[in-house]
Amino acid sequence: MAGTGPEHLEAVERSRRLYDTTAGRTSRTVLHAYSTSFGMGTRLLGVRARHDIEAVYALVRLADEVVDTYRGADAAAELDALQAQTLRALGTGYSTNLVVHAFARTARRTGIGPAEIDPFFASMRTDLTVRTHDRDSYDAYVYGSAEVVGVMCLRVFLAAERPPEAPPEDPAPHLVAGARALGAAFQKINFLRDLGTDTGELGRTYLPGTRPGVIDGPQVAAVLSEIEADVRTARATLPDLPPRARCAVAVTLGLYDRLLAALAATPPDELLRRRVRVPLPVKLAVVARVVGEQAVRPGRASRAGVA
Repeated sequence: MAGTGPEHLEAVERSRRLYDTTAGRTSRTVLHAYSTSFGMGTRLLGVRARHDIEAVYALVRLADEVVDTYRGADAAAELDALQAQTLRALGTGYSTNLVVHAFARTARRTGIGPAEIDPFFASMRTDLTVRTHDRDSYDAYVYGSAEVVGVMCLRVFLAAERPPEAPPEDPAPHLVAGARALGAAFQKINFLRDLGTDTGELGRTYLPGTRPGVIDGPQVAAVLSEIEADVRTARATLPDLPPRARCAVAVTLGLYDRLLAALAATPPDELLRRRVRVPLPVKLAVVARVVGEQAVRPGRASRAGVA
Protein backbone atom coordinates (compact mmCIF):
# COMPACT_ATOMS: atom_id res chain seq x y z
CA MET A 1 0.00 0.00 0.00
CA ALA A 2 1.28 3.49 -0.90
CA GLY A 3 2.76 5.49 1.92
CA THR A 4 3.84 2.54 4.06
CA GLY A 5 6.83 1.14 2.19
CA PRO A 6 10.52 1.44 3.16
CA GLU A 7 11.08 4.45 0.90
CA HIS A 8 8.19 6.33 2.48
CA LEU A 9 9.35 5.51 6.00
CA GLU A 10 12.85 6.63 5.14
CA ALA A 11 11.50 9.92 3.79
CA VAL A 12 9.48 10.46 6.96
CA GLU A 13 12.58 9.83 9.08
CA ARG A 14 14.58 12.34 7.03
CA SER A 15 11.83 14.91 7.52
CA ARG A 16 11.77 14.25 11.26
CA ARG A 17 15.53 14.70 11.54
CA LEU A 18 15.32 17.93 9.55
CA TYR A 19 12.60 19.24 11.85
CA ASP A 20 14.63 18.34 14.95
CA THR A 21 17.71 20.02 13.49
CA THR A 22 15.77 23.15 12.57
CA ALA A 23 14.32 23.35 16.07
CA GLY A 24 17.82 23.07 17.54
CA ARG A 25 19.14 25.81 15.27
CA THR A 26 16.27 28.05 16.34
CA SER A 27 17.20 27.63 20.01
CA ARG A 28 20.85 28.32 19.22
CA THR A 29 19.90 31.55 17.48
CA VAL A 30 17.88 32.66 20.51
CA LEU A 31 20.72 32.04 22.94
CA HIS A 32 23.40 33.82 20.96
CA ALA A 33 21.11 36.76 20.21
CA TYR A 34 20.38 37.40 23.88
CA SER A 35 23.42 36.38 25.96
CA THR A 36 27.13 36.86 25.31
CA SER A 37 28.40 35.54 28.64
CA PHE A 38 26.17 32.46 28.69
CA GLY A 39 26.95 31.81 25.05
CA MET A 40 30.68 31.84 25.76
CA GLY A 41 30.24 29.22 28.44
CA THR A 42 28.19 26.90 26.24
CA ARG A 43 30.92 26.81 23.58
CA LEU A 44 33.07 24.82 26.00
CA LEU A 45 30.51 22.02 26.29
CA GLY A 46 30.32 18.89 24.20
CA VAL A 47 27.94 18.98 21.25
CA ARG A 48 25.05 17.16 22.94
CA ALA A 49 25.20 19.20 26.15
CA ARG A 50 25.60 22.44 24.21
CA HIS A 51 22.51 21.79 22.11
CA ASP A 52 20.51 20.84 25.20
CA ILE A 53 21.55 23.98 27.09
CA GLU A 54 20.58 26.06 24.06
CA ALA A 55 17.14 24.41 24.16
CA VAL A 56 16.68 25.17 27.86
CA TYR A 57 17.82 28.77 27.48
CA ALA A 58 15.55 29.41 24.48
CA LEU A 59 12.39 28.27 26.29
CA VAL A 60 13.29 30.36 29.35
CA ARG A 61 13.88 33.37 27.12
CA LEU A 62 10.61 32.83 25.25
CA ALA A 63 8.63 32.92 28.49
CA ASP A 64 10.58 35.94 29.66
CA GLU A 65 9.74 37.79 26.47
CA VAL A 66 6.02 37.19 27.03
CA VAL A 67 6.09 38.99 30.38
CA ASP A 68 8.74 41.61 29.60
CA THR A 69 8.25 42.56 25.97
CA TYR A 70 4.71 41.63 24.95
CA ARG A 71 2.83 42.70 28.08
CA GLY A 72 -0.49 42.70 26.24
CA ALA A 73 -3.80 42.33 28.02
CA ASP A 74 -3.76 38.64 27.15
CA ALA A 75 -0.15 38.06 28.30
CA ALA A 76 -1.32 35.66 31.01
CA ALA A 77 -3.20 33.62 28.41
CA GLU A 78 -0.10 33.58 26.18
CA LEU A 79 2.00 32.32 29.09
CA ASP A 80 -0.59 29.70 29.98
CA ALA A 81 -0.61 28.53 26.37
CA LEU A 82 3.18 28.29 26.29
CA GLN A 83 3.20 26.22 29.48
CA ALA A 84 0.47 23.96 28.11
CA GLN A 85 2.42 23.51 24.86
CA THR A 86 5.52 22.63 26.84
CA LEU A 87 3.83 20.06 29.07
CA ARG A 88 2.02 18.52 26.12
CA ALA A 89 5.26 18.25 24.15
CA LEU A 90 6.88 16.66 27.17
CA GLY A 91 4.47 13.78 26.68
CA THR A 92 4.48 13.58 22.89
CA GLY A 93 8.01 14.71 22.03
CA TYR A 94 6.61 17.06 19.41
CA SER A 95 5.45 20.68 19.10
CA THR A 96 4.63 23.03 16.25
CA ASN A 97 6.55 25.67 18.25
CA LEU A 98 10.20 25.07 17.30
CA VAL A 99 11.58 26.32 20.63
CA VAL A 100 9.18 24.14 22.59
CA HIS A 101 9.96 21.17 20.33
CA ALA A 102 13.71 21.49 20.99
CA PHE A 103 13.12 21.86 24.73
CA ALA A 104 10.81 18.84 24.89
CA ARG A 105 13.36 16.61 23.17
CA THR A 106 15.98 17.76 25.70
CA ALA A 107 13.65 17.39 28.66
CA ARG A 108 12.58 13.85 27.76
CA ARG A 109 16.19 12.76 27.37
CA THR A 110 17.56 14.44 30.53
CA GLY A 111 14.73 13.99 33.02
CA ILE A 112 13.52 17.60 33.16
CA GLY A 113 9.86 17.50 34.10
CA PRO A 114 6.96 19.33 35.79
CA ALA A 115 9.01 19.59 39.02
CA GLU A 116 11.16 22.15 37.21
CA ILE A 117 8.75 23.44 34.55
CA ASP A 118 5.79 24.32 36.78
CA PRO A 119 7.72 26.47 39.31
CA PHE A 120 9.41 28.27 36.44
CA PHE A 121 6.12 29.27 34.82
CA ALA A 122 4.67 30.15 38.23
CA SER A 123 7.44 32.71 38.73
CA MET A 124 6.99 34.07 35.22
CA ARG A 125 3.28 34.48 35.97
CA THR A 126 4.00 36.63 39.03
CA ASP A 127 5.78 39.14 36.78
CA LEU A 128 2.35 39.98 35.38
CA THR A 129 0.78 40.74 38.76
CA VAL A 130 3.37 41.40 41.50
CA ARG A 131 5.01 44.83 41.43
CA THR A 132 6.88 44.85 44.75
CA HIS A 133 8.30 41.74 46.43
CA ASP A 134 8.67 40.98 50.11
CA ARG A 135 11.19 38.42 51.34
CA ASP A 136 8.88 35.42 50.93
CA SER A 137 7.72 36.29 47.43
CA TYR A 138 11.28 37.19 46.43
CA ASP A 139 12.63 33.80 47.57
CA ALA A 140 9.81 32.00 45.75
CA TYR A 141 10.44 34.04 42.62
CA VAL A 142 14.18 33.32 42.62
CA TYR A 143 13.50 29.62 43.12
CA GLY A 144 11.12 29.35 40.18
CA SER A 145 12.81 31.77 37.80
CA ALA A 146 16.41 30.71 38.38
CA GLU A 147 17.12 27.88 40.80
CA VAL A 148 15.06 25.31 38.90
CA VAL A 149 16.73 26.48 35.67
CA GLY A 150 20.05 25.67 37.32
CA VAL A 151 18.73 22.18 38.05
CA MET A 152 17.65 21.81 34.41
CA CYS A 153 21.19 22.65 33.33
CA LEU A 154 22.63 20.18 35.83
CA ARG A 155 20.43 17.41 34.41
CA VAL A 156 21.75 18.29 30.95
CA PHE A 157 25.38 18.11 32.10
CA LEU A 158 24.95 14.70 33.72
CA ALA A 159 22.89 13.23 30.88
CA ALA A 160 25.66 14.14 28.43
CA GLU A 161 27.93 11.67 30.27
CA ARG A 162 25.53 8.76 29.71
CA PRO A 163 24.71 6.91 26.48
CA PRO A 164 21.89 8.70 24.59
CA GLU A 165 19.54 5.77 25.11
CA ALA A 166 20.18 5.55 28.88
CA PRO A 167 17.19 6.55 31.07
CA PRO A 168 17.45 9.81 33.08
CA GLU A 169 18.68 9.64 36.66
CA ASP A 170 18.23 12.08 39.54
CA PRO A 171 21.31 14.16 40.41
CA ALA A 172 23.01 13.82 43.80
CA PRO A 173 21.60 16.26 46.40
CA HIS A 174 24.83 18.24 46.82
CA LEU A 175 24.95 18.84 43.06
CA VAL A 176 21.34 20.03 43.11
CA ALA A 177 22.21 22.45 45.92
CA GLY A 178 25.11 23.81 43.88
CA ALA A 179 22.99 24.16 40.75
CA ARG A 180 20.27 26.02 42.63
CA ALA A 181 22.82 28.35 44.18
CA LEU A 182 24.35 29.04 40.78
CA GLY A 183 20.98 29.94 39.29
CA ALA A 184 20.15 32.15 42.28
CA ALA A 185 23.47 34.00 42.02
CA PHE A 186 23.00 34.75 38.33
CA GLN A 187 19.44 35.97 38.90
CA LYS A 188 20.41 38.28 41.75
CA ILE A 189 23.25 39.73 39.70
CA ASN A 190 20.74 40.49 36.96
CA PHE A 191 18.45 42.16 39.49
CA LEU A 192 21.24 44.63 40.26
CA ARG A 193 22.20 45.07 36.61
CA ASP A 194 18.61 45.66 35.53
CA LEU A 195 17.49 47.96 38.34
CA GLY A 196 16.78 50.86 36.00
CA THR A 197 14.83 48.79 33.47
CA ASP A 198 12.91 46.79 36.07
CA THR A 199 11.75 49.80 38.06
CA GLY A 200 11.59 52.46 35.36
CA GLU A 201 10.23 50.52 32.39
CA LEU A 202 8.63 47.35 33.76
CA GLY A 203 7.36 48.76 37.05
CA ARG A 204 8.81 45.96 39.17
CA THR A 205 10.80 46.10 42.40
CA TYR A 206 12.33 42.68 43.02
CA LEU A 207 14.74 43.37 45.89
CA PRO A 208 12.92 43.16 49.24
CA GLY A 209 13.25 46.18 51.49
CA THR A 210 13.78 48.59 48.60
CA ARG A 211 11.37 51.12 47.11
CA PRO A 212 10.74 51.67 43.40
CA GLY A 213 13.60 53.65 41.92
CA VAL A 214 15.46 53.93 45.24
CA ILE A 215 18.40 51.87 46.55
CA ASP A 216 21.26 52.75 48.85
CA GLY A 217 24.76 51.45 49.56
CA PRO A 218 23.86 49.11 52.45
CA GLN A 219 21.03 47.57 50.41
CA VAL A 220 23.36 46.93 47.47
CA ALA A 221 25.96 45.48 49.85
CA ALA A 222 23.35 43.10 51.30
CA VAL A 223 22.46 41.78 47.85
CA LEU A 224 26.14 41.41 46.94
CA SER A 225 26.70 39.45 50.16
CA GLU A 226 23.87 37.06 49.24
CA ILE A 227 25.33 36.59 45.79
CA GLU A 228 28.80 35.88 47.15
CA ALA A 229 27.36 33.21 49.47
CA ASP A 230 25.50 31.60 46.54
CA VAL A 231 28.66 31.67 44.42
CA ARG A 232 30.66 29.95 47.18
CA THR A 233 28.07 27.18 47.37
CA ALA A 234 28.06 26.74 43.60
CA ARG A 235 31.85 26.82 43.31
CA ALA A 236 32.24 24.16 46.00
CA THR A 237 30.47 21.63 43.77
CA LEU A 238 32.45 22.47 40.62
CA PRO A 239 34.97 19.60 41.07
CA ASP A 240 32.09 17.10 41.04
CA LEU A 241 30.77 18.12 37.64
CA PRO A 242 31.79 16.32 34.44
CA PRO A 243 34.99 17.88 33.03
CA ARG A 244 33.54 19.90 30.16
CA ALA A 245 30.59 21.10 32.23
CA ARG A 246 32.99 22.02 35.02
CA CYS A 247 35.01 24.16 32.63
CA ALA A 248 31.93 25.84 31.14
CA VAL A 249 30.45 26.66 34.54
CA ALA A 250 33.82 27.89 35.82
CA VAL A 251 34.08 30.27 32.87
CA THR A 252 30.57 31.58 33.47
CA LEU A 253 31.38 32.07 37.16
CA GLY A 254 34.58 33.88 36.20
CA LEU A 255 32.64 36.27 33.96
CA TYR A 256 30.10 36.93 36.70
CA ASP A 257 32.93 37.50 39.21
CA ARG A 258 33.96 40.43 37.03
CA LEU A 259 30.38 41.66 36.98
CA LEU A 260 30.21 41.42 40.77
CA ALA A 261 33.35 43.52 41.08
CA ALA A 262 31.96 46.09 38.64
CA LEU A 263 28.64 46.23 40.47
CA ALA A 264 30.36 46.71 43.82
CA ALA A 265 32.37 49.60 42.38
CA THR A 266 29.32 51.35 40.90
CA PRO A 267 27.47 53.97 43.02
CA PRO A 268 23.88 52.90 43.80
CA ASP A 269 22.29 55.84 42.01
CA GLU A 270 24.28 54.96 38.89
CA LEU A 271 22.98 51.38 39.01
CA LEU A 272 19.54 52.90 38.51
CA ARG A 273 20.68 54.76 35.39
CA ARG A 274 22.74 52.24 33.43
CA ARG A 275 23.33 48.52 33.01
CA VAL A 276 26.80 47.50 34.17
CA ARG A 277 28.68 45.50 31.55
CA VAL A 278 32.04 43.77 31.18
CA PRO A 279 33.89 44.76 27.98
CA LEU A 280 34.39 41.98 25.43
CA PRO A 281 38.24 42.03 25.62
CA VAL A 282 37.97 41.52 29.40
CA LYS A 283 35.52 38.66 28.88
CA LEU A 284 37.88 36.96 26.44
CA ALA A 285 40.78 37.34 28.89
CA VAL A 286 38.67 35.78 31.67
CA VAL A 287 37.72 32.85 29.42
CA ALA A 288 41.36 32.19 28.50
CA ARG A 289 42.49 32.36 32.12
CA VAL A 290 39.77 30.10 33.52
CA VAL A 291 40.13 27.51 30.76
CA GLY A 292 43.85 27.37 31.49
CA GLU A 293 43.21 26.91 35.20
CA GLN A 294 40.65 24.16 34.65
CA ALA A 295 43.01 22.27 32.35
CA VAL A 296 45.37 21.63 35.26
CA ARG A 297 42.74 21.19 37.98
CA PRO A 298 41.35 17.64 38.28
CA GLY A 299 37.81 16.99 39.42
CA ARG A 300 36.55 14.66 42.12
CA ALA A 301 35.15 12.00 39.82
CA SER A 302 34.55 9.64 42.72
CA ARG A 303 31.84 11.93 44.13
CA ALA A 304 30.22 12.95 40.87
CA GLY A 305 27.00 11.53 39.57
CA VAL A 306 23.61 10.67 40.90
CA ALA A 307 21.93 9.88 44.17
